[in-house]
Amino acid sequence: MHDLTRNAPSTDDLDKAFRAALGKMTGGLSTLPYTNAWADWAHQLSNSPGRQSELQQDAIARTLATFQFAARAMSGQPVPPNEGLPGAPDSRYAAPAWSQYPFNVWAHAFQQGAGWWQSLNQGVDGLPSSQADLVGFTVQQWLEALAPANFLASNPELLELTRAEGGENLRRGLQNYLEDTGRTMKGLGPVGTEGFQLGVNIAATPGKVVLQNELIELIQYSPTTADVYAEPILIVPAWIMKYYILDLSAKNSLVKYLVDQGHTVFMVSWKNPQPSDRDCDMDTYLKLGLRASLAAVSALVPEQKIHTVGYCIGGTLLAIGAAALGRENDHRIASVTLLAAQTDFSEPGELSLFINPSQLAMLEAKMREEGVLDSKQMGGAFQMLRPRDLIWQPLINTYLKGQREPIIDLMAWNADGTRMPWKMHTEYLYRLYLDNELASGRFPVEGSPVQLSDIRVPLFVVGTETDHVAPWKSVYKIGQLVRSEDYTFLLTSGGHNAGIISGPVHPKRRHRIRRRAPTDPHLAPADWITQTPPEAGSWWPVWQEWITAHSGKRVAPPKLGSKKAGYPVIGDAPGEYVRVR
Repeated sequence: MHDLTRNAPSTDDLDKAFRAALGKMTGGLSTLPYTNAWADWAHQLSNSPGRQSELQQDAIARTLATFQFAARAMSGQPVPPNEGLPGAPDSRYAAPAWSQYPFNVWAHAFQQGAGWWQSLNQGVDGLPSSQADLVGFTVQQWLEALAPANFLASNPELLELTRAEGGENLRRGLQNYLEDTGRTMKGLGPVGTEGFQLGVNIAATPGKVVLQNELIELIQYSPTTADVYAEPILIVPAWIMKYYILDLSAKNSLVKYLVDQGHTVFMVSWKNPQPSDRDCDMDTYLKLGLRASLAAVSALVPEQKIHTVGYCIGGTLLAIGAAALGRENDHRIASVTLLAAQTDFSEPGELSLFINPSQLAMLEAKMREEGVLDSKQMGGAFQMLRPRDLIWQPLINTYLKGQREPIIDLMAWNADGTRMPWKMHTEYLYRLYLDNELASGRFPVEGSPVQLSDIRVPLFVVGTETDHVAPWKSVYKIGQLVRSEDYTFLLTSGGHNAGIISGPVHPKRRHRIRRRAPTDPHLAPADWITQTPPEAGSWWPVWQEWITAHSGKRVAPPKLGSKKAGYPVIGDAPGEYVRVR
C-alpha cells in the first residue's frame, strides 16, 4: 500500500507557506493584530458607557462648532481654518489661501473630525496600551491619507499654483511620475542618486581593504597626520544599510573627521546577503564580523587595545560581543561607544507597532521562503511611522507641484538599501525585540548566555532626541545593565540618522552630556534630561575629546595592511561588498 504521507509537507511547512503567500498580498503586513485591536477596543468600549457618553458629547460639540465656523466663513470674510481648534495648529493650513471659503470649512471640518477620531483609543478602561496604540496607528494612517491638503481639488495652494503656471506643474508631475515608475521597474534609485558615486564623492575617504571573508570586508583608512594615537578605532556599522552612512561627503564623514584628528580607523563593510546566505545567524555575524575584525586590527596594530564603535544594530552586536569577550577575560577592547543602539528592548518605541507574534510569524515565513528580507519592506515600515513627512508630502511636491527635492548625500545613502538573511533577522526580532533576551541575560553566544554586566570597559553611549528606530530612553537603559566604572551618556538633537551624522560643526545641533561616577545614583530619563542642561554644537568633537582622553601617546602611523601578519592589501576602499545591490 502506498504511503501518502511519505513525501507530504508538514503542517508547519503548509502554515508557513500560507503566511508567506498572504504576506505577498499584504506587503508583509499582518492584518490580524489590527483586527484584534479594533475588536478589543469595540468590546471594551461597549462596557464603558461613561466613555461612550464622552465620545458622543464630543462629536456633537465638534459638529456644532463646525457649523458655527461654516456660518462665519460663508460671510465672505477670511477666517483661518485653525481658529477655535484645541491643541497646536496644523501647519499645513497656515497659508492665507486656506482662510478663504470653502477651503477653510473643509480644513476646519477635517481637523475637528481628526481630533475626534484620534481620541477613540484614549480613556477606554480595560484596553491594553499595545492595543490602543494599534488602533491609534490605524486611525493616523487613514487621517493622513484623507487630509484635504493631499488633493488638488481641495487644496487652494495647489489650485493657485496650477492657475499661475497654466497647468505646467501637473505636466511636470506626470513626467516625474512616469520617470519614477520607469526607474523603479529598472531597479534604479531615485532621480539624482547617480550624482553620488561610491569612491568619488561618497565613501571616498582613502583606504585599503585588508580583510575579506564570507560576510565582511575590513577597511583600513590612510592616515592624514604625521603621527597618530596609538590605539586604533574599529567601527561596526549597522548591516540594515550600507556602512558609508559614516563616510558620506567630506563634510559629513565621521571617518574622515577621525582620521584628520589623528586616529587610525578601521571600518566593517557588511556583505549585502543573497538568498544563499539565508542561514547566517547572529553567531555568524559575531564570528565573521566582530571577532574577525578584532583579530585583524590586533594583528595590524599589535600590542594596542582597540576603541570600538557600534551604530544601531551594529552597536547591539558590539554590546553582545563585548559581553562575550568580558566573559572570556579577553581584554583587547579599550572602550565601547554605542550610537543609537538598543540593548534593552522592553520599550522599543514606535517600532513595537510591527513587533508582535502574528506579525513576526508572517515575516519569518516570508523570509524563510525567500531567504532574505528585502530593504523595501523595511523602508515601507519606517515610512508608515511618519506618513505625512515621508509619504504624502513628497508625493504632493513631486507629482502635484511638479517639484523634485534635491538629493543630498544622506538621501542617496538611504536609497541604497540592503537585505537581511532569514536566520539572523528572525533571531534578532524574536530573541531581542520580542523576548528581550539580551537585557535579561538569556541571549546565547555560541550556546551560552551572555551578561551585559561583563562589560567593564569605559562606555560612551549616544542617543538622539527624536529617534523612532532606537528611542533614546530605550538606549539609555544600558546604564542599568553594565558595570563600567566610566560611563557617559550623551543625548543629541536630531533623529536616528541625521542626529548621528551631524558633522563636526552644525549650527542647529545641541547635546546634553553627563558622566556617571560609580557612586552616583541612577537617574530616571525624565530626571536625567531636567538635570542635564543642553549645550550648543555637534557631539562629534565632544566624543573625539573623550576618545583622546582614553588614548595613549601618539606614534608613527601603522602600515596599511601587512602580508606578514596575514592581512595583505586586497584592494582600494570602499571595496567590493558595498557595491552589491
